[in-house]
Amino acid sequence: MIRVLVVDDDVRVAEINAAYVAKVPGFEVAARAHTAAEALARVQELPGLDLVLLDHYLPDRNGLAVVRELRRRGHETDVIMVTAARDVATVQAAQRHGALQYLVKPFNFAGLRPKLEAYAALRRTLDGGGEAEQAEVDRIFGALSVGSGAPDLPKGHSPTTAELVRQVLLAAGGPLSAQEIAERAGVSRQTAQRYLKLLERAGRVRLSLRYGETGRPEHRYAWATS
Repeated sequence: MIRVLVVDDDVRVAEINAAYVAKVPGFEVAARAHTAAEALARVQELPGLDLVLLDHYLPDRNGLAVVRELRRRGHETDVIMVTAARDVATVQAAQRHGALQYLVKPFNFAGLRPKLEAYAALRRTLDGGGEAEQAEVDRIFGALSVGSGAPDLPKGHSPTTAELVRQVLLAAGGPLSAQEIAERAGVSRQTAQRYLKLLERAGRVRLSLRYGETGRPEHRYAWATS
């Protein structure tokens, strides 16, 4: 079970985010905090804490300062920034200080779920130990990247939706149908199919067919790791 600390200065938002986390299989909320001081204290008090969902705008110190202090104290707890801060300088600083992901507010469950699923996939890969083949290396770095897998999109297509589809595929243990991808990404089946076709044409997605006893074969999709 992946244990998560949810940090947000708004008590109501923290409750909503905690509810989102609890809905994802394999995750549990270990604690909530509403200030930087509380966040640092919770990490200190909770051995085995895996992940911090960290807001940037806190009343006493900002989220980047919290990450810096965690690293100074020797805590290796992973961090996903969850914040309304959109400026490039903050995003870049978060990356440099070791944040694995950066999710911009406002978002819904469909926006957070792929991030958590990608993180769980990363943990499974890393926990396996041993030497990594290129496909595993690609999967590790793919789980950490933001938007690096989406091709140039035609007008009217959203990079955010393409990223959601990519994260769902990265987190999957095997090929998925368009309907399964749509449900996990929180989009319609038609939308999922449209983006899957774009990603397939760009060479980012592999298409396979699964044949049943009757009827047309089912299209199955997986992220192309090579």
